Formats: sequence, structure tokens, C-alpha cells
Amino acid sequence: MPWILAMLFLFISSLRTGKKPKNMTVSVIIPAYNESKTVKHVVDVVKSLDYILETIVVDDGSTDGTGRIAEEAGAKVIRHPKNRGKGAAIKTGFKNSKGDVAVFLDADLHNLTVDQVEKIIKPILDGEADITKTKFKREAGRVTQLTAKPLLNFFFPEVKFDQPLSGQFAAKRSFLNSIKLEDDYGVDVGIVLDANVRGMRVKEVDIGHIDHVLSTLSDLNYMATEVVRTIVDRAMEYGRVTMMDSLGKSIRMEILGLSLMTLGIFCIFFITFVPLNFGLVISGAGLVIALFYIVRIVRMSVNVIRRSDTRSQTIKSFFYMHSPIIISGLILLAMITTFLGAVHVYDGKMSIEPASRNLIIWNEPVENKSVDVRGPYTVQSALENESTILRMTQESIDTLELGYGDSVYIGNQTYTLNQSLPGEGNTLRIPSNARNHLELNIGDVIRDSDLRNVFKNIYAEKTLPVQSSNLTVKEGMLIDTNTETGRLVNVSINNNLVTTTSGIFKNGTYAVYVDGVKYKTIRINVNDLPATYYVHTGDYTIKIDIGNTTNSDMEFATSSNGRFLNFIT
Repeated sequence: MPWILAMLFLFISSLRTGKKPKNMTVSVIIPAYNESKTVKHVVDVVKSLDYILETIVVDDGSTDGTGRIAEEAGAKVIRHPKNRGKGAAIKTGFKNSKGDVAVFLDADLHNLTVDQVEKIIKPILDGEADITKTKFKREAGRVTQLTAKPLLNFFFPEVKFDQPLSGQFAAKRSFLNSIKLEDDYGVDVGIVLDANVRGMRVKEVDIGHIDHVLSTLSDLNYMATEVVRTIVDRAMEYGRVTMMDSLGKSIRMEILGLSLMTLGIFCIFFITFVPLNFGLVISGAGLVIALFYIVRIVRMSVNVIRRSDTRSQTIKSFFYMHSPIIISGLILLAMITTFLGAVHVYDGKMSIEPASRNLIIWNEPVENKSVDVRGPYTVQSALENESTILRMTQESIDTLELGYGDSVYIGNQTYTLNQSLPGEGNTLRIPSNARNHLELNIGDVIRDSDLRNVFKNIYAEKTLPVQSSNLTVKEGMLIDTNTETGRLVNVSINNNLVTTTSGIFKNGTYAVYVDGVKYKTIRINVNDLPATYYVHTGDYTIKIDIGNTTNSDMEFATSSNGRFLNFIT
């Protein structure tokens, strides 16, 4: 009977120590500094768990043979030439480990047991937690009670662990790889706070009684300093300081007020499905909040600067704190200025009609340009004695795909395109007759995307750039709004290519002129293209090659609409 009980005990023990609970590898890292009396016991306990992948002792500059004893106990030992601190030892051990789960144990534990180690590891292997930390009965906890807990309650009141500085913990490698590990005694609380802010599952496990080597008062003072620094650093990093001080709260509320005003203005002018009154209410509430808190911010800032002995440094700090308000205010000011510039007074009423510029992005760069901002354009009357001149901005000319000096025919009248006056911005000066034909009024605002619609089907004579020739070549085009399949047209003079253009052809006749006189008429059938035509004038033999297909939004003028090509000698 006794042998049966013995066999049953051995079987249960093998289940406990020989089988890895889950399909994850585990590395145990033991930072050690002059722990020759206890390190062997800690290593022996860890080595008794068969599923542990590796046991690593980081000898942090010990002078008592700690590293040698750990090696003799079967641990992998990594040595620091000099003492660098607990956090640095943990970082070194973790960096040189391979396990999916990293377990960190102190090397000064007199009575550590296998059960205690397994309680740390199993919640992670069983999928119950991402990080485990321990709580246990011990004689001392002065740094925790007098330093860590009061600070945590102030900056991180949601952290409710009994022993945030337990020292024995485990975590998934994926989490530890994503955070900054401290180099000193702040490493424990730093991991806890990072895990809390990132929403990781942290489980505090009770492992019973543990005996530590008691630290001296000077050591505790050093440890407390490092813990305080870590907690304050994390509080600043995660915005807990600004959230609690009165000036920071006022700054946040001021930004809230400015943001509400901006949101309300957007609701009024741009978000069509939001009722007008809703936008007005949001803007009004934002204005009240902004005015209230800007007064408080000014008062508090003045008081702080008056009390400060180093005003230059204080003012510099205030600039960094107040810069979000400055930027938010500038955004709101720019928006209000834009709207005030869009005020129109007509027939006893004032209307605000903002129009935005168009951002133009080409799929393929055009003339070394891939991005441009154009419009909106404001219609004004022509200058005196300029009844046949349209003054337009470079951007509007580019949108119409024309150039200065080109001509457009509006209502049986020819108008020459000329530059806008200096300082007039996006002003289009259009004579009265042309405005009437185009159904435009003074003060109308035209978005760049609508400009071609305004000039749709208008006939234009465009001067082509010609290389190495005394000839001037003009083409007649109709401004279109849709991109269609067109043709490339190459013009050669005496077998030398001098210019290339493109446009859309329709079935019909196209007139070729020389010095304003019709030279010949070409009949085009788009199904018969490409084709070649010749013009002979004086010493010039002109070849017109209608070649490959291309996309275009300009239509070549047929004989009934104008001149396809006009060669001027």
C-alpha cells in the first residue's frame, strides 16, 4: 500500500512540475547584486520547474561570488562589470532572453517555493492576464506605504494594487518590447503604470509569505527617490499633471471653447444637414467658455510671473503651455477673417457667402507641377477703356488651358486675355457685355472647379509655342468640361517638328487658314484617323499630323465654329 501512495505522489508531482500549462515558452530572469547567500536557493527553485525554457541570472557587479554560485547552480549568468541598478539588470536579462513570457524574481528570497513561482506564471499561460505582479506578507514596506501609494493615489487613483512595488512579476514579451524599462528601482512601478494606461490585463496574485533581506535606511532613501521620479515622469508623460493643476485645466477649457466656436462656424456654413440654430448655440457656448477662461488664464499667468525669480525661464515655459491656445486662436481668427471678407450687402440685406479654394492634385505631373491651389475668383467690372479686355489671374488662365494674349469670343465680341492688376488677388475683371452673356454679376464668387462651366463652349484662339520658326501658329478651340478621347496633333515646317497640341475631333470639316485667309478645308472622320495633311505657303511646307489618341478637355473648332489652325507668316 505505501508504494502505491508513493507512486501516486510521484505521478501528481510530475503533472505539476513536468508539463508546461500552455504553449508558451518561459524565461526566468534574476537580477542579483551581492546575493551569494540566497541566489542558489532561488535558482534551484526555478530549475525544478521542467517547463522553464531558461534561467538567467544577471550579476550586477557583485563582489561576493554571486555569479559563480549561480553558474554552479545551473543558471545562465550575464555579468555587468560594475553595479548599474536593478532596472538595468532586468533590461539586460530580458534582452538576452528568448521566452514568450518573462518572469522576474529577486535573488534575495530566503524561502521562495515552487508553488509561489507557479502562481506568478500560470495566470499568463492560462490566458487570464498579460502581466502578473505579486503581493505577499513581509516585515517591511516603508517605501510602498510612505511614498508609492500616496503618489499613485494622487496621480493614478485608478491603480488599486496592494503592493505596487512587489518586485516579483511576469509579463508577455510583446508588452515588454513596447515600453521603456527603467534602469533603477523604478522599473516595477513603471511597468505597472504603463500596463494600466495601455489597458493591459494586470493580475495581482497573493503568494503568501516571503522573507527579503532588509534594506538599510540609506538604501530605502535611494529606492524611494527612484520610485518617486518614475511615478512623476509617468504622470507627466500621460498628462496627469496638466489634468490636475488649475492653470492646465483652464488652458484645456479655453481650447475647448475655441474649438466649440470653430465647430459651430463649420456647422453654420459647411455642414448642410445641421440646423442653423444648433450651430449658433455651439458657437455661443464656445464664446462664453473661451471668454471666461481666457480671463482666468491671464490672471493666473500674471500672478505666477510676478512671483517667479527667473521670469525669462517662466515666460519660456508659459509659451510651451500656452502655444495650443495661440494656434487655436489663430485658426479661429483666420476663419472669421475669411468670412468677413465674404460679406455682401445688397438690397438692404447682408449675406456672408464663403467660398473655398480648390486644391488641385494631378495624377501625372503637368509642367513640373503636381499640386496647386486655385480660386475662388471674384467677378469685378472691367477697367475704364478696357471694354475688350478680360483681366484674369494666372491660376484661372491655367484652368481654362489658355495663355495671356489669347482671345475668346463671347457674344460676337472678341476679348483679349490679360494679366490681373498687381495686388488684386483672385479678381476677374470682365466687361459688362461679356458678364451679361456669361450670366455673371459683380461680386459673384466662382470656384475653380466651376470656372470651365462658366466658359463652356466659348470659342478661343490660342497661340501655340513654336520652336525655330518665324511662323506664328494659332489654334481654334471650344472650352469643354468633360475629359474625352482626343488626338495629338504635330505640326512640322520643312520636316522640322515645331509644335504639338491636342484636342477632341468630331466628324465634320475643319478650316486651315494662312494669314487669316482660308487655305483649305479638311474633312475629318474620326474612324479614319490618324491622318496627315499638308499646307504650302511661300517657302514653307507645313505638315499636320493627326496622330495617337490622348485624353483632352478642349475641342478643336469645326469650320462652323471658327478656325482649326491659322498660320501667320
